[in-house]
Amino acid sequence: MAELSTVKTIPEIFEHVLKEYGKDPPKTPIQSKVNDAYKGITYNELKEEVENFAYGLMYFEIDKDDKISILSENRPEWIYSDLAIQLIGAVDIPLYPSLTNDSIQYIINDSDSVGIIVSNQFQLNKVLGIKDKCKKLKFIVVLNEKDVPPDTPDIYSFKNLQDIGKGYKKAKPELLKEKSKKVNEDDLCTIIYTSGTTGEPKGVMLSHKNIVSNVKAAIKCLTITEKDKFLSFLPMCHIYERTTGYYMAFSCGCTIYLAESIEKVAQNLIETKPTIMTAVPRLFERMYSRIIKSVEAEPKNKQKIFYWAVEVGKKYQDARRHKNLSLSLTAKNMVAQNLVFRKLQERTGGNLRFFVSGGAPLHKELAVFFEAVGILVLEGYGLTEASPVITFNRPDNYKFGTVGQILPGIEVKISEDGEILANGPSVMLGYYKNAKETKEVIKNGWLHTGDIGQIDEEGFITITDRKKHLFKTSGGKYVAPAPIENLFQSNKYIDQFVLIGDKRMFLTALIIPDFEAVREYADSHNIKYKKDDDLIETEEIYKLIEGELNKTQKTLANYEKVRKFALLKRPLSMEDGEITPSLKVRRKVIDQKFNDIIDKMYKSL
Repeated sequence: MAELSTVKTIPEIFEHVLKEYGKDPPKTPIQSKVNDAYKGITYNELKEEVENFAYGLMYFEIDKDDKISILSENRPEWIYSDLAIQLIGAVDIPLYPSLTNDSIQYIINDSDSVGIIVSNQFQLNKVLGIKDKCKKLKFIVVLNEKDVPPDTPDIYSFKNLQDIGKGYKKAKPELLKEKSKKVNEDDLCTIIYTSGTTGEPKGVMLSHKNIVSNVKAAIKCLTITEKDKFLSFLPMCHIYERTTGYYMAFSCGCTIYLAESIEKVAQNLIETKPTIMTAVPRLFERMYSRIIKSVEAEPKNKQKIFYWAVEVGKKYQDARRHKNLSLSLTAKNMVAQNLVFRKLQERTGGNLRFFVSGGAPLHKELAVFFEAVGILVLEGYGLTEASPVITFNRPDNYKFGTVGQILPGIEVKISEDGEILANGPSVMLGYYKNAKETKEVIKNGWLHTGDIGQIDEEGFITITDRKKHLFKTSGGKYVAPAPIENLFQSNKYIDQFVLIGDKRMFLTALIIPDFEAVREYADSHNIKYKKDDDLIETEEIYKLIEGELNKTQKTLANYEKVRKFALLKRPLSMEDGEITPSLKVRRKVIDQKFNDIIDKMYKSL
């Protein structure tokens, strides 16, 4: 860490890591699945991959400040491409693989991208469909060599560009080093387009200083060593994973395992046995739901043992934090560990030190449950415009229900209307080509986050909701939808939950059931159905969800309770524009798209 303290840019991080960790015996900082087994790449091999691609880009006259988009799922070449672009002082524009042709076209043009790197045939077809409308786009690089169309000018395979780079490196061996040394901490590093819940996406400009300062501040608060192993499954095109699951882990000499997909995370956890993993609350909601589902399929005596163990675990962890553990409680927890907890811990690989949760609010009861069974989930908070981390809970100092304490070097204050304001070296340069929006968000150096929150006497911050998401019922009550939605989404029968009630007399909800759990319920209660659509039409399933809602909302104030709901046949999706790539609900889209269903709920009472 002493040497890292002098590092100011991504190229300097790369140089530091190669010098510090690229010695004998060979270590493998990046591991990915190859032929059903994880295979690593050494630091020397990483250096070759990155430098060859960088030289390939320079051969095609890519220079400082040129913009290159990356449209790919997580894979080693994503990292090689990013590092190569940074080494020559260019700027990368990461794109979500789920984006539509229109969105890709908008970002390529708005960012002035001269090139784009795509992963496969599917992504290539998207770009080819809009290429003629992207006037500055000069070339396309395809990561999968087999997906490069023959005899097509300006389309190259990743390997082909690397081969060109090898020859150029022999001709000008010092050129890359010269370029890297000219990269300044105040230079633009990346432009990340926020998905936004309304309007066109905005390009967040982050400098090397923004990102590197955030990485170093986060490392100060975590005891990360080169022995740690990260499992990365969140998209690296999102700054949350890029900063914490990639740059931070890489800076500390950790091993980064790339998960195959969201669907295979459970399997990859067992295979890689990580010590740290960044995730979003939805992962923990699904984990909890599956655990409870499997427990309830067990005989009654085993169910009793499970719930007894969880209660013991909660008491043990609470007593441990308050330093008043008794021998009796310690002994009971050891029994619970042997009977129940060890099996659950093995599902995460058995070596996990902690999860980091971000991107959306985590329900307090979920964090308490996982701590009780020996799986620590530390919640943090940030946003793209802050590179992204502003606060998080530390492994040795955490408080559930909060997003932790402020990161070193960052200042936070609460405005008169409750909005969280942040200031510090990680706050963005501004929105690309959008001075008007920049001025509305950054005032006198303070980033207006748009989040409502409060700071307690110990410096822990609690987020209430997004400022623009707060709505007011016609009865004059202000409601923060996110905490209520999170409460209901922890229910095993609920997959997605959208609260409705702005300018209405009372609250209603649109609910997408967890169809796997609902099918199991239907089968065990002899409810006849042919497909999932049939299930939500049955009175028994409606009554089931209604009963679950009533049990869940007992702790809510009357004006926060849901009085009516409608079941939807399919999950909300990014493809239909209903949720953002970071899984946030586009409320205006939902209001418009399901207007008839919403109106019907209010007319029926």
